[in-house]
Amino acid sequence: MIEPAKDARRQEKLAAFDRLLTIMDELRLNCPWDKKQTLESIRHLTIEETYELSDAILNEDLEEVKKEIGDLLLHMVFYSKIADEQGKFDVADALNAICDKLVHRHPHIYGDVEANDEEAVKANWEKIKLKEKGNKSVLGGVPKSLPAMVKAVRVQDKARGVGFDWEEKEQVWEKVEEEMQEFKNEFNIENGQQVDKKKALGEFGDLLFSLVNYARFIDIDPEEALERTNIKFIKRFQYLEKAAKAAGKDIGEMSLAEMDVYWEEAKKLK
Repeated sequence: MIEPAKDARRQEKLAAFDRLLTIMDELRLNCPWDKKQTLESIRHLTIEETYELSDAILNEDLEEVKKEIGDLLLHMVFYSKIADEQGKFDVADALNAICDKLVHRHPHIYGDVEANDEEAVKANWEKIKLKEKGNKSVLGGVPKSLPAMVKAVRVQDKARGVGFDWEEKEQVWEKVEEEMQEFKNEFNIENGQQVDKKKALGEFGDLLFSLVNYARFIDIDPEEALERTNIKFIKRFQYLEKAAKAAGKDIGEMSLAEMDVYWEEAKKLK
């Protein structure tokens, strides 16, 4: 049974969503910019907002997370409003569609299927999804436009969902070392011979794919790991720039040894 206080808060949430729907109707009717928008015209803005939410999460800025969630909710309502005007579907259809999907893909909650751990849940999810979409391939549902590293994680996850995976992380690390050696053989040529760039590119891709695989086995999100390193590098490099400027030096004219002094200082900062 829902507690009265929680029930009241639910009504506040519903009222807030209703307010957003009302504002969207008013903007679409009266605002010159909002009236002009199409599904295609706001698509790139949605992608931008998604990355802004990602930044806020990585920065552990919950106030900013709240704002970015609001921006994305606006976009979902916007898409639904445009589709409603075209007589295709409305926001209720979209919400009911995801509710139906969640119920159908959680038979261990809403049916009689047993799934006692995360892996069993994921395996069931992929099998059900495959039947729903009628894909000829387990990998058919992976969007082609995903960034390469994210795509690598997804295809590995989907393959694992049907049992195609390594058994132990040690096996995966052996594969990493094997790919590292193969890449070294193609790239680390000591006799001055020109590198076969196409072949080296392929070996480097294999190495990255195996590293992504190992990251998955030790529960590391490689995209997040790389982005955190990007942020760390930017912070340290900007310290280097600022410190050099304060010392009256032109970073473009400094030697690597001079810059390294500031870099080591930057590494000591939190």
